[in-house]
Amino acid sequence: MAETKRKPVGRPAGSGKSNGGHSQSLVRGLNILEGLAATPTGLGLSDIAQIVGLAPSTTHRLLQALHKQGFITQDADLGLWKIGVKTFQIGNTFLEARDFVATARPFLRQLTLESGETANLGIRDDGMAVFLAQSESPQMMRMITRLGSRAPLHASGVGKALLAWLPDREVERILQARGLNRVTENTIDTPARLRESMAEIRRQGYACDREEHAIGLNCVAASIHDQHGNPLGAISVSGPVARIPESRLAELGGLVGRAAREITTQIGGRLPSSDER
Repeated sequence: MAETKRKPVGRPAGSGKSNGGHSQSLVRGLNILEGLAATPTGLGLSDIAQIVGLAPSTTHRLLQALHKQGFITQDADLGLWKIGVKTFQIGNTFLEARDFVATARPFLRQLTLESGETANLGIRDDGMAVFLAQSESPQMMRMITRLGSRAPLHASGVGKALLAWLPDREVERILQARGLNRVTENTIDTPARLRESMAEIRRQGYACDREEHAIGLNCVAASIHDQHGNPLGAISVSGPVARIPESRLAELGGLVGRAAREITTQIGGRLPSSDER
């Protein structure tokens, strides 16, 4: 009996023909990995079948192939599929290849010691901020971001620190593609306000997220630059407004800004001038 394909949910697997010479099976396998990466608690067969837009029997064959190669695992009790150790190893190779991530780790730990709050490192990818490393606060009530998670550039401290040093044409391209959607009532939602914010970030050397990404959380961030002065990534300190009130933002901005400059120096980067983009 012919298999009935399900209507795709999320990123479609593509039509019946190969796209640009890529193998259909490879593309579908990668779509499965992306879906599982976005759901650390795991997904059942039917959910995964919807992601790739295939019948469960076909999807199960793809899962078995990925499982055999060590890219995914299955919970024997719940039947849920999850990311496997080989996927982690490949992702970790990416981090090792980005020298500034390894260089930044001790600075993140030091920021947590000095501030008492969670420190993060993120990069820009596809018009979003992606978090790659973290040093958790020892406080019971603390900010924790899942590594690999994404946040809008205009609505996060790390994202705003990166945006501030991008060329105007790149900022415009991102805004056209992503827009300025409001995440909270405090999110910057107009180009004029965003331009004012970026100018302020360049003047003071750090960005502030005043409950713009999550109500009750404040964040301070500063960018790390490559040898050309371009923003490679950004580091931040985040925590509850009760411990990071407005009066403390400048103090933490000084700590984060100094750490970002030291990382930039250690990786052979160059600090741009406030009017250089």
